[in-house]
Amino acid sequence: PTAWTSLSLTISADGESEYELTGASPFPRHWVYDHEGALATKSAVIDFAEWEHSDAPHQTPWHDFDKSVLMSHVESQVERNLSGEVMGSKHDLVKFSEGSILIEQGQPGGLIHLVLDGMLRVDVDGEHVAELGPGAIVGERAIVEGGKATATVTAVTPVRVASISAENVDRSELEQVAATHRDKQA
Repeated sequence: PTAWTSLSLTISADGESEYELTGASPFPRHWVYDHEGALATKSAVIDFAEWEHSDAPHQTPWHDFDKSVLMSHVESQVERNLSGEVMGSKHDLVKFSEGSILIEQGQPGGLIHLVLDGMLRVDVDGEHVAELGPGAIVGERAIVEGGKATATVTAVTPVRVASISAENVDRSELEQVAATHRDKQA
C-alpha cells in the first residue's frame, strides 16, 4: 500500500496563504502544519484495513483517483495533556457507529471521553454548534457544570473513544477544557 497526501496551496500577492487537504490515503493520519510549524489541521478518520487491502497503484492522485478526507480541528494543549492522563489510566475502549449518540443533552454525566478516531457533531438545544475529532475531550461540561450533559454528541463517522470516570481526571484541567469548548460555541 502507498500513503499519499494531496494538498492545495493558494498564495496571494499580499503574502496571505490558504491551504486545503484535497485528498489522502485512508492511513496513516495526515497532519497539516502552518507556516510557523504549528499543527493546523489533521485527518479525522483513519482506516488501516482499507489502506492495507487497497490496490495502491490505481488509488493515488497520480492515477486519476483521489480519496477525499474529512479534516478535524486541532485539540487544545490542555486536551493534549489530558489525553496522556486518560491513556495512562485504566480506560475502556468504545466504538460507536455512524449516527450513534455518545452523549445526550440533559442526561447525567460522569465519563470523560478521549476521541481516538472519527468525527463527532455537537448540538445544543437541537442547534449544531461544533464538530470534534481525534484528540478532543468530551463529557467534561457535565462534570464541571452541574452533572448533566449540556449538549448532544453524535457520531458523524464511525468513532473510537477511550472512556474514563471523571473522578480519575484532574478537575482543574476539565474546567480548562470546558472553558475552551464554551468559547468555541459562542
